[in-house]
Amino acid sequence: MTKLKTQSLHKRNSELAQSNKQLEILSNGIFANGELPTFAEKIEETGQFPMKPKKLEILQINLGYMCNQTCDHCHVDAGPDRKEIMTVETMKQCLEVIKNTGAHTVDLTGGAPEMNPNFRWFVEEASKAGIEDFIVRSNLTIIRANKKYYDLPQFFKKHNVHVISSMPHWTRGKTDKQRGEGVFDMSIKALQELNAIGYGMPDSDLRLDLVYNPSGAFLPTNQENMKKDFKKALLEDFGIHFHDLFAITNLPIARFLDFLIASENYEEYMYQLVEAYNPAAVKNVMCTNTISISWDGWLYDCDFNQMLELKVDSDVKHISEYNEDVLNDRNIIISQHCYGCTAGAGSSCQGSVAD
Repeated sequence: MTKLKTQSLHKRNSELAQSNKQLEILSNGIFANGELPTFAEKIEETGQFPMKPKKLEILQINLGYMCNQTCDHCHVDAGPDRKEIMTVETMKQCLEVIKNTGAHTVDLTGGAPEMNPNFRWFVEEASKAGIEDFIVRSNLTIIRANKKYYDLPQFFKKHNVHVISSMPHWTRGKTDKQRGEGVFDMSIKALQELNAIGYGMPDSDLRLDLVYNPSGAFLPTNQENMKKDFKKALLEDFGIHFHDLFAITNLPIARFLDFLIASENYEEYMYQLVEAYNPAAVKNVMCTNTISISWDGWLYDCDFNQMLELKVDSDVKHISEYNEDVLNDRNIIISQHCYGCTAGAGSSCQGSVAD
């Protein structure tokens, strides 16, 4: 075995060990002792177990875990030191699926997906497939991180990309606390550049949406109210427009789980999630209409399961053997972290899922 393959195998084994450790934490303690019902027990009470997918609408493709930021809440554990990057070979397999899928949306994520060296080629090729909604999840600061990214707004416009960007708050202090010093100012500059070419402007077809994650061990408040507050503050202070805002609950995995444990907030946060459980949210969570594809081509019910190495419960587990009919007949893999997507108004990559 070559040195490179040995290193890759060791890294994969380390990631699996970390995923197993996090799953063990989620499954033990307050759940194993019966203090709180497991997620499976909870949805069984309302006849929603096992969870099954509906019609596939979204292919979410992770182009790699490399990122120019190391945000405290990041469920991907992304950062500059991550080397996991989707190869051209896997991208070509994804392109074949995109051309033949019944899904109407392709959602590119990371890390910072723009840092994949073949990002632009992939967007150009995928945009030819006539997908209804082509999303790139940008952290905004990548646009200002290096000269080679300065023209990203124009590139996005050329290919009619729907830009969804993380913005923890409309104030500098709260944003920089979660995402790092200087992030707020860079994000504001990037939003202004996107506005300048039409993104986010009233009546513009160039979609620009923002994503909010709480900065601590609490749940997001009403999404519509937050949207009004964000719009008012960003317009008055910086002249910035955007279309929609998605409020996403922080799931107890990866860095956020580490934070909960280190700050001794884990049990209290899980109690919050269970107490806020909303059965109406279960039918619309992202795993019911989405397939998540990892940087190395494995298939998951959602990108949260991807981070826990919980591959789809199907004979088809890799993009190279993709079969939509077989995948649509699977059961959805669940664990205690799923409470995060079903608390309150529910949460998905498209924001709240229930009234």
